[in-house]
Amino acid sequence: MNNSVLITISIITIGIIMFSFLSKPSGMDISISEFKEKVESNPGVIIDVRTRQEYDQGHLKMTDAQYDWNGGEFQDAIEDLDKDKTYYLYCRSGNRSGQAARMMKNEGFENVYNIGGFDDLASNGFESE
Repeated sequence: MNNSVLITISIITIGIIMFSFLSKPSGMDISISEFKEKVESNPGVIIDVRTRQEYDQGHLKMTDAQYDWNGGEFQDAIEDLDKDKTYYLYCRSGNRSGQAARMMKNEGFENVYNIGGFDDLASNGFESE
């Protein structure tokens, strides 16, 4: 390889490394303790993005809405949500709610948080029904 190719590859590699260290995390994924603090000062809208069957088997009592991520219901529902409100999303493990939170951020929602999985939330003191 000639020197210019090696220099270009080195510059690109250094750029990628610097970008990964300097990039700020999105702040969408919050811990259960962070959720407890935030929801006390700013209750917001709590959305379960699991299927209706999962929801019917148990959900947080404080849940405001259930929109199925897998079935496309969530994607349709966000068109009607107020972008100025705060939203807390959960699912079974935090995966679907993380995807849903990223989608909301991409659609211009500012205050969106992935609070993780239902079982973890219920086992940490959040009342379920």
